[in-house]
Amino acid sequence: MSQYNILPALTPDNFQPHALHSDKYTWVEKNCYVDLYIEIIHAFNMDPCAMLPFTVASDFSGDQWTFFKPQISEIRDLYGIDIQEMSHWRTLLEHAVEHTGSGRIIGVEVDSYWLPDTAATDYHMHHGKTTIAIIKLDIENEQLHYFHNAGFYKLCGEDFRQIFKIGIAIPEDYLPPYAELIHLESLVRHSSETLAEISYVLLQKYVRLRPKENPIQRYAMKFANDLPYIQEQGLDYYHLWAFNNTRQLGASFELAATNLHWLTEAKMADFTPAINSFNKISDSNKALILKVARAVNKKRPLDLSETFEQMANDWEQGMQCLVNTLDILD
Repeated sequence: MSQYNILPALTPDNFQPHALHSDKYTWVEKNCYVDLYIEIIHAFNMDPCAMLPFTVASDFSGDQWTFFKPQISEIRDLYGIDIQEMSHWRTLLEHAVEHTGSGRIIGVEVDSYWLPDTAATDYHMHHGKTTIAIIKLDIENEQLHYFHNAGFYKLCGEDFRQIFKIGIAIPEDYLPPYAELIHLESLVRHSSETLAEISYVLLQKYVRLRPKENPIQRYAMKFANDLPYIQEQGLDYYHLWAFNNTRQLGASFELAATNLHWLTEAKMADFTPAINSFNKISDSNKALILKVARAVNKKRPLDLSETFEQMANDWEQGMQCLVNTLDILD
């Protein structure tokens, strides 16, 4: 047997992304890990909005914002999906045959240089680490169907051989990529009411875990100090900075607002003030990306103190709404 397919009805041509990946969102792509699980959960007709409370605990850690991702235990409680680290002791292709043939998805870090869906950024131009989910494997025709970011794609030929290291000399110091086994045999499709109840409890947990000091104020001070260096390094360095800072901050709070809207519609509570505050943080970061890019390109001064002050106030107001509405005692 040379073909293995976990979702036989799904093709790149008929794929319809979840609404979280529609263009109504400021940040269509969030980060590769969250995007992956949004579409995996959606592919099995479950609602990924329930898993999003972890975003309210996003924090600034010196040179980056949280690379936000759901906890494995939370995905299991919400959807019955069991995620385990894969011990990479054979070739990736051998593991893929074993596990896709048994109905398990492999989520694995690969080089974006070999992913056709990155044609606008990395494909056959730049090497970068990203995560895909292996769904269909056709060894004879050298084809792979995979989830990546906001979509479902196909690669073949040389890209297939490079991803699986077929016919390629592997150096002795080669370190296999991190991979996860995504077990689907215990899927649980909770009612909307039960999902909302579980998500509400998760929200309470993450509000308690929120940063104790306003992280946007720390981010503002760091940015003011770092801008000259970013300008000195140029646009390539800026794009790395922007992904790990502006995009993670903006996308995390847009997803936080989405979860709060979803819980409000489920009549768990009225989170409207926090929704408005967090959406403003998201929108401010979209504008900030363009402003900083221009300042880096032209190497001119840029004062964003008012923008950062407004975002810091939005963070305070949004968190205070959550504390009050959830009756959180610190």
